[in-house]
Amino acid sequence: MLKIKFFKYEGTGNDFIMIHDPEKDIEKKLTEKTIAYWCHRRFGIGADGLILIQPESGFDFRMVYFNADGRQSSMCGNGGRCAAYFAQKLGICGDHVRFVAIDGPHAAEIEAEQVHLGMIDVHEIQIQPQGHIELNTGSPHLIVWSDQLDQLDVESEGRTIRYSAPYQKEGINVNFSEACGANELKIRTYERGVEAETLSCGTGVTAAAIAAAVSKGYTSPVNIKTPGGELQISFERQGNSFTSIVLKGPVKEVYSGEIMPDWQRS
Repeated sequence: MLKIKFFKYEGTGNDFIMIHDPEKDIEKKLTEKTIAYWCHRRFGIGADGLILIQPESGFDFRMVYFNADGRQSSMCGNGGRCAAYFAQKLGICGDHVRFVAIDGPHAAEIEAEQVHLGMIDVHEIQIQPQGHIELNTGSPHLIVWSDQLDQLDVESEGRTIRYSAPYQKEGINVNFSEACGANELKIRTYERGVEAETLSCGTGVTAAAIAAAVSKGYTSPVNIKTPGGELQISFERQGNSFTSIVLKGPVKEVYSGEIMPDWQRS
């Protein structure tokens, strides 16, 4: 049985298994159980998700993203940044990248190990009675403000919200956010699909920056500290509509190797 070549990438601690799938044959054979096994941090490679790079007419590539639970998911911002960097290393594109993901087209610019990723526009923002803010930045997010972020039990609090009645079926990513200076935030995120706290979430920090602009008067750019590193969000704002949103941060290739496909894993 042929082994599959993989690469491991991380963007501010958000880590991914990256696989080039030029014939789109790997995706056809994948099962949820196989992906979950590969992403398992004890039995597999270990990752927050799996990303396939495939050809796409009119673009440099298509990004196909699966959460650590094996299910194909909505947009992953840090995954998109890693995908652009990986595609450049494969020779598929240069420093200026155009690719398509589940939420539509994206443009990216690579500058050394910094990747600037264009995100989708945001026009709908829901402010809940308790002050939480819900919005979609390619993935659904809830922003919960905190003034004791370092002491917070993110997994317990995040899981409670994620499995509460409004979100039980589809799930939501919960970002606990704390203002820590002029246009600066600290964020810890509970991610659906991983069902745990991750060190960083690209669509999550994007959502938090927009929420801070709406509720706290933040202006572009917003600097964000996550447990895995620092990211920056820039945007243009017209009322509660946000356009030209860019997520910027570092990307690193960690290692590469080969894994047995084990397509039929039970």
